[in-house]
Amino acid sequence: MSESRQVGMIGVGLMGHGIASNLLKTGHRLHFLDHPGNQPVEDLLAAGAERHTTARAVAESAEVVLLCVTGSPQVEAVLFAPDGVLEGLAPGTVVIDCSTALPSSTARVAERVVAAGGRFMDAAMTRTPKEAAEGRLNLIVGASPTLFEEWQPLLACFAETITRAGDTGAGHTLKLVHNFVSLGFSAVLAEATAASRRAGIADAALLEVLGQGAGAGVILERLRPFIEHGDPSAFRFSVANASKDLGYYHATAEELGAPGEVAGAVQARYAAFESSGLTVPELIDELAKGRDESD
Repeated sequence: MSESRQVGMIGVGLMGHGIASNLLKTGHRLHFLDHPGNQPVEDLLAAGAERHTTARAVAESAEVVLLCVTGSPQVEAVLFAPDGVLEGLAPGTVVIDCSTALPSSTARVAERVVAAGGRFMDAAMTRTPKEAAEGRLNLIVGASPTLFEEWQPLLACFAETITRAGDTGAGHTLKLVHNFVSLGFSAVLAEATAASRRAGIADAALLEVLGQGAGAGVILERLRPFIEHGDPSAFRFSVANASKDLGYYHATAEELGAPGEVAGAVQARYAAFESSGLTVPELIDELAKGRDESD
């Protein structure tokens, strides 16, 4: 994108901080909401970012507002609550929701943004905070072809691969499908590793066999550092968020009339540890020890 844009941002957490940093590096002006959930922002302020105390003030300062919050309740709150984004939205301002959200909620959100004079696209993220910091996220976008073409250069400032899945809501729907597959594989590998350990099989043998066979792939490589030496940093995704995303997927599958038996079982695995504070890789040790949060 050749011209500098005034970009508002709600959510400067693990993923959002990397997005914010890359927007600044590529010459855009950044306005972000001060929030306890933010990562340290001194580097952003030193690079010229401006901090605001309300979502309304962020929107008033921006021509495009990026949302990078936990899920649909948080999206609706920052948009529609008093002093929210909609109160500061100028005609034509674009709201880009990078969160993982319920498509049914996304449809309602988009309607209200458009009714307020704005424009809306969902641009759900995949990959990890590491890739966010490197400007190498994958984005799954739901937007009209015209809106997608107009704002794709801005998205390219922090994303490596950008896929338009369809019109509004398609990005969030396909993200849930993606996360069901990713977290489903993770649950299978966690239970398989637990069984292997309880049988006395060395982790190195398990990894060699899986890596040379049908278990090979991105998820195995993300879990490998934890299985080998207890390092969860390659998959910094909380079990609580995993449970939330799978609940969204299960609800969406039901709305679509799609089968959901496997999704229900996977969701139950994560839901049992939802309040544990664990990351996804750390489930492996808990399962290997025979622990269950319901015990």
